[in-house]
Amino acid sequence: MPAASASRRGILVWGGLLVVALVTGFVSLGLWQWNKYAVKTERQSELDQRSHDALIAMPHRTTNAPQEVPLGDADFLRYRHVELTGEFEPARQILIDNRVDPTTERAGYHVVTPLHLAGSDMRVLVNRGWVPAAADHRVLPEIATPVGPVTLTGIAVVPPARFFTLAQPAAGWQPVWQNLDLARYAAAAPWPLQPVVVELDPTAPHGYARAWPRPDERADKHLSYALQWFGFAASSIGIWLFFLLRRP
Repeated sequence: MPAASASRRGILVWGGLLVVALVTGFVSLGLWQWNKYAVKTERQSELDQRSHDALIAMPHRTTNAPQEVPLGDADFLRYRHVELTGEFEPARQILIDNRVDPTTERAGYHVVTPLHLAGSDMRVLVNRGWVPAAADHRVLPEIATPVGPVTLTGIAVVPPARFFTLAQPAAGWQPVWQNLDLARYAAAAPWPLQPVVVELDPTAPHGYARAWPRPDERADKHLSYALQWFGFAASSIGIWLFFLLRRP
């Protein structure tokens, strides 16, 4: 009996340590997924509120006019409904690869063209929408870009700073990018760049197919995963209590 009792105590101790490790891991994973859910829903709420506020002019550098809104403030500009006037500069236009049109599910590109803001040395990137890719991926689509001043409206967004990439980008200027890396673009551009990208309104001219994803897209998936991890933690505790309290 003493040997059996000692063996039982050993199993309970080591089992308890295992349960602590499992519960800690499960709760950490659950909180990670919960945080992703909270961030997405918060972003969607911010978009719903800010995008319906009054239209504001995109700030730019001038020599004699005061700024009505902060210049280069990404947090302030994010999800604002903005109006911008300037000229497109297709020489620095890029195509963002592996973008799927949600209506046709075809693969293609997002067309991102810099706009030289009127009366300024500042540029802002404008996402003009989706175009299909050719069967031969080496053949790039022909993009029609207007010449001269244009006035556009859209939603200012801050693209992700972290993303998965299969390979390092090649040296020099490339017309096709795997991701919209704003920091990389700003480093390669010869002029100052706003820290946001403007997604053209669906009715704005000079764009292509536009069905912009919602910030809370697939947020329910993260909530479901969080509840599953929390459930695993609760189950681990329940199983441990069962073996702890049952009579030998």
